[in-house]
Amino acid sequence: MDTQSYLPVQPGVGMEENFLSLDDILLSHERLPIRTECSFPRLGFLDKSSDSQDIPEGTKMELPLWLSKGLYEKKRRVLSVELPKVYREGWRTVFNADPNVVDLHKMGPYYYGLGSQMLHFDSPENPEIAQTLLQTFMGRFRRNMDSSQNAYNEDTSALVERLDCLEKALFSSGQSGLNSFQSWEKGRASQLTASSLVLNYRKRKINDIQP
Repeated sequence: MDTQSYLPVQPGVGMEENFLSLDDILLSHERLPIRTECSFPRLGFLDKSSDSQDIPEGTKMELPLWLSKGLYEKKRRVLSVELPKVYREGWRTVFNADPNVVDLHKMGPYYYGLGSQMLHFDSPENPEIAQTLLQTFMGRFRRNMDSSQNAYNEDTSALVERLDCLEKALFSSGQSGLNSFQSWEKGRASQLTASSLVLNYRKRKINDIQP
């Protein structure tokens, strides 16, 4: 049986996060453009473009996603989050026209993950963003999976270089399924074996029977 020192933890789905997932940890450090709606005393070190000790109201800067979510409140206006350009109306029009022409890795590479997290912030464009995320995923899914099923024992670097991290994971799953099927078809599939729990139970039962 193959063993691994590290078993990858899958990222969260949609707006949920899994803090044991390396992908979600990296996603949480994506930087967002924000505007402060009040002053932040003694936090001037967060703004690299200023030498002031404080961050005054109205300052435009970038903060990581995890900090932006922690400071954002709907009732108390601490900061407002601006949409990254890839989620604005101009790019949404491109995605809705033909999502397959866009290099999502260059745009992100966490296009779907970051877009889902943007729904945490109160924006009138949230319904359009959610719809574009869904339509983009559906529009690219069949092509990506077809590519994964027709690239047996081939170099796939050119096929995955334009994919978002979620799409790369799906591509990898498709490749794994294809390789398993090819091995089974050629008679090289691994044989079923009893689990260690069953074997240990049999040993204990034999020991109980023996005098």
